[in-house]
Amino acid sequence: MTDIANPFDLTGKIALVTGASKGIGAAIAQSLARQGAYVIVTSRKADACAEVVKTIEADGGRGEAHACHIGDLEAMETKVAEWIDTHGRIDILVNNAAANPYFGPIDKTPLDAFNKTVEVNIRGYFYMTNLVGAHMKKEKSGSIINIASVNGVIPGDMQGVYSITKSAVIAMTKAHAKEWAPKGVRVNCLLPGLTKTKFASAITDNPEMMKQVLPHIPMGRAAEPEEMTGQVLYWASNASGYTTGSVVNVDGGYLLV
Repeated sequence: MTDIANPFDLTGKIALVTGASKGIGAAIAQSLARQGAYVIVTSRKADACAEVVKTIEADGGRGEAHACHIGDLEAMETKVAEWIDTHGRIDILVNNAAANPYFGPIDKTPLDAFNKTVEVNIRGYFYMTNLVGAHMKKEKSGSIINIASVNGVIPGDMQGVYSITKSAVIAMTKAHAKEWAPKGVRVNCLLPGLTKTKFASAITDNPEMMKQVLPHIPMGRAAEPEEMTGQVLYWASNASGYTTGSVVNVDGGYLLV
């Protein structure tokens, strides 16, 4: 049942956030910790994750940092088993790690760029969800949140393969949500719009590109990473206890145009 006094309280919950060393992932990890969750902060670089944990602890929260590349299935299996052994369970999984190594015409996409994008954005999400979800189903409880992109709805210019993978994440969310709802596991999907991150800096740091992009965003600006956290907190908490399979865009109105 939902705590009426504070339905967003995550005290005692164990959260795992991938791609959490910077940008949206770091903001999500910090926001979950502020609501009381113990956060496992992961990305390919342990040092960068450790810096995020420092900010969490400085804010009165708790967490730990680990290197875990979701393109490496064996490493994922080892790490998830380790975390379950240490903490007993994982209550919240945020799949945020992503790759977009190629910007250009879709028919010129190099094979290695195609493989890396699919490996991380589809295969990585799929197997991390299945690994963590297996334990959530045993507990008959859990919330999985996939971070996709508005590009999964309207393909981004010169971002063909990335857009295809984000569309796949939307479909993956719905497939897992439908199968796992009877098991007590909820699965939902966030579609961020243009956000001021290193990942999007090729656009946000380029005044000429921003002149082209901003007219398509009714709010007329790019988002701050922290503006993506409210929807994630809702899905992570008991406030969304009857919500699964939902896909929500946080995009300044981009998909309205």
